[in-house]
Amino acid sequence: MKEIFDHGGTVFAVARQLGVSSDEILDFSASINPLGPPAGVRKAVAAAFDRLVHYPDSGATELRDALARHHHLLPENICVANGSTELIYLMPRLTGGRRGLIVAPPFSEYAKGLSRAGWEIDYLDLSPGNGFALSLDALDRRLASGCDLLFLANPGNPTGVLIPRDVVAEVIRLCRRHGIFLVLDEAFIDFCEEESAKDLVAQGGGVVLRSMTKFYAIPGLRLGYAVGSEEVIARLAALREPWSVNTLAQAAGLACLADGDYPARTRSLVEAERVRLDAGITALPGLAVYPSAANYLLARLDAGPTAPELAAWLLAERVLIRDCSSFRGLSDRFFRIAVRGPEENGRLLELLGKIFG
Repeated sequence: MKEIFDHGGTVFAVARQLGVSSDEILDFSASINPLGPPAGVRKAVAAAFDRLVHYPDSGATELRDALARHHHLLPENICVANGSTELIYLMPRLTGGRRGLIVAPPFSEYAKGLSRAGWEIDYLDLSPGNGFALSLDALDRRLASGCDLLFLANPGNPTGVLIPRDVVAEVIRLCRRHGIFLVLDEAFIDFCEEESAKDLVAQGGGVVLRSMTKFYAIPGLRLGYAVGSEEVIARLAALREPWSVNTLAQAAGLACLADGDYPARTRSLVEAERVRLDAGITALPGLAVYPSAANYLLARLDAGPTAPELAAWLLAERVLIRDCSSFRGLSDRFFRIAVRGPEENGRLLELLGKIFG
């Protein structure tokens, strides 16, 4: 029986479905750094093995302090967690409201986290017709109509669209004016760090969610963190389950931050390969690509197969893409691909050329 997947990165389940090894699947569905983890991560995890006889540091103090130095913030501005998804599910308890507003198309866990807490959910739908641009006037009207919490991703996922820092500053101002708690998901902002609003949100009125999974290529370890005011972070930390960040994840996080050359190498590779993929796909008839600031591209099928049909055809070639028909605001004409290394990207372009060329 065919499984239905809510996320990309389901490589193990897909491999079982096909009866092959996961190593035989070329995964473009999960947006993970094509460089792989920083070189020091393997050694750091191995060195931490003997500490597994002890409970992990529940506050991830050493990693929290390193993140504070990395971002030029206070340690009290940071709460380390078992991936940013753990934090998403804590947001309803943190704010104590009843109605959330989600900017769409969104990451599916926002709605799941609110629904699990019994919240009402409204959406502000961004239009593919204007490139998923955020209208501050439209947002202001929706905030004025009443909600307790706003979920906004920057860059957008799955769109890759970046909201400039000065526009995010206006979003923060609007949320404060209306008394609405802002959850700004910056899971992919490492690819354009200069646009982060972490320092602005740290002044109060919300949290920034950050992930170490994507940029540092460690999704199997689950590691993320929140940035906010000292008061908000203290309340958030009190809600976390004890020992949610294991010892190996903490060691890996420290090793990631210690590799000073890794961010520049990542951005250089991702930008070059993103441009290459964009140009290669756009050149094919019936395909269009939306501008992206992240390590993935959202593509639109204007002719030919639907996204589920394309995904099935590529899967027969053991290539996995993200069919976006399950995203609110999109349809079966949209799919997302990760930016991978030159050889893998070349393989995808070759296959797409056979279909659309």
